[in-house]
Amino acid sequence: MSNPPGPKTPILWQVINWIVSPLSYLEQCARNYGDVFTTPLGNKCAPLICVSDPQSLELILSRDRQELSTPGDANEFTEPVLGTQSLVTLSGARHQRQRQLMMPPFHGDRMKAYGNAIVEITQTVIREWSTKQTIEVRPAMQRISLQVILRTVFGLSTASRYCQLEALLTQMLDAFSHRLSVALLYFPNLSGLGGSMGPWQTFLNQKVMVDQLIYEEIRDRRLNPDFSRTDILHLLMEARDDQGEALTDEELHDELMALLVGGREAIATAMSWAFYWVAKHPEVKAQLTTELDTWRGNQDPLEVLKLPYLTAVCNETLRIYPPGMLTFPRRVETPIKIRGYLLKPGTLLTGCIYLAHQRESTYPDAKTFCPQRFLDHKFSPYEFLPFGGGSRRCIGLAFAQFEMKLVLATIMSQLDFALMDHRPAQPMRRGVTLASTPIRIRVISQQP
Repeated sequence: MSNPPGPKTPILWQVINWIVSPLSYLEQCARNYGDVFTTPLGNKCAPLICVSDPQSLELILSRDRQELSTPGDANEFTEPVLGTQSLVTLSGARHQRQRQLMMPPFHGDRMKAYGNAIVEITQTVIREWSTKQTIEVRPAMQRISLQVILRTVFGLSTASRYCQLEALLTQMLDAFSHRLSVALLYFPNLSGLGGSMGPWQTFLNQKVMVDQLIYEEIRDRRLNPDFSRTDILHLLMEARDDQGEALTDEELHDELMALLVGGREAIATAMSWAFYWVAKHPEVKAQLTTELDTWRGNQDPLEVLKLPYLTAVCNETLRIYPPGMLTFPRRVETPIKIRGYLLKPGTLLTGCIYLAHQRESTYPDAKTFCPQRFLDHKFSPYEFLPFGGGSRRCIGLAFAQFEMKLVLATIMSQLDFALMDHRPAQPMRRGVTLASTPIRIRVISQQP
């Protein structure tokens, strides 16, 4: 038994490359070693085998297997941010139980109520924009996505706690998004740099204040229940498992942190890229504008889900630069063969979402933004997987897609815009997500 080949450069240098230039690192590995290779990107720089071809991805993601498990401890580097009781860090029966409790609020009739909130928040933000004004897209999308979370997840809109959470979360998540913060996840021994004024200690201090506000909200809800509420926190507090047990305060807190971190950063990233691609390609913008004219007449938020070209634009955005580059790891429990390599128990495997989305055999001319490919062909869950797959697939994927489509549709229905920068936007790491260099648009015209 032996692992697939991989880069021979020192581990420290590889991890630095992964932190600073993740796409270049992955693409070089793929060029040198193909669809399966070994890297030191696992927890505590342990070996991690990356696969990107559809057959191998189906093998590791299609269903729970005796040969493979989905260990939460492989994600323990996220514990300083998300805690120990979220879906990200739980395993086995506890993960399955919590996932079942988390599923209902993100589907069904609840989505329409969330949609109305998304539209209202988006309209409030863009109402501040004026004709000829230059807008930096990412901060605007972060503002929208965070307000959407605070409204739909927490049910907060104007209270003092809302204002405190919005300010603190913005500071905390911006601090966590720097490359240095990512480096500290891989090299925790460096967390003492700067002492009490260092970046890691600053982040921890901000997180303590955020934690306090979240626990206060949970406590107040328990003391003063309001069964008319429809926000996600209320629904989670009311959920019961097969034994009639509810989520504990710690479980609620950690799940809320996971929703906050993932919801704000990943969705804001995807929406920023969508505006860039639409503004960069006039033919895409024209076709999308024509389709949105049919939606603008009724303004039912759920109707955006039926717009095929809008869906194709969002899918192509998520394909070309997916916010998450890797799936959650799987651990080999009994010897298993992948692409001719017999892997021993304990080996960690991950699917490389970015490389899967860049395969020329699946997506001809893969570097080109082309929404039409999603109208001409239906891709399998092992060819297109921006939210991961299997039992570790992102639980908020339906909500994220809905928000992305609705924000894009709402803004494009009310204003026209153009790119300010002629240089192509470049992908860059932002925390654990794949963001872009600054994208600026200019508001050309507005309509009610």
